[in-house]
Amino acid sequence: MSNFDDLFEANKEFIKEFKSQDLTGQAKKGLAIVTCMDSRIDPLKIVGMKAGDAKILRNAGARVTEDVLRTLILATNLLNVSRVLVMPHTDCKMASGSEEQIHAAIFEKSGIDTRSIEIRTVTDQLAALKSDLVRIEQFPLLPKGISIVGAIYDVKSGSLTKI
Repeated sequence: MSNFDDLFEANKEFIKEFKSQDLTGQAKKGLAIVTCMDSRIDPLKIVGMKAGDAKILRNAGARVTEDVLRTLILATNLLNVSRVLVMPHTDCKMASGSEEQIHAAIFEKSGIDTRSIEIRTVTDQLAALKSDLVRIEQFPLLPKGISIVGAIYDVKSGSLTKI
């Protein structure tokens, strides 16, 4: 069995119940969610939505990076997105240490020197979230008037706290 056989076997079961063939790729509820890659986060369930309702943009720490901005340009102009939720979470690895500490931990575990890239750790999640919201608000290539909100998801309680 290869490293991926389990995925393709699971897909065979998924196909039996598949009901998304009529979705268009548009965000039916007009929402984009910027959140972390953390596997404890199920962004659509957290906000009571289902496949096809929203665009999900994920990265380490739920940061508004250049790639997130690029994706939001496409989502807001072509895919029916008119509102954006930026949703970092509690107990995030990107908020657990400094850039130097994370690079050192990666080096210790793998022997790979990652100091040539910015990991984008945060020491103050609230300040980083507010900064990321401003970044979206002021980005000149996004349509004026899109609605933006920030909220922190609590991985222990499931609650979403609006900022």
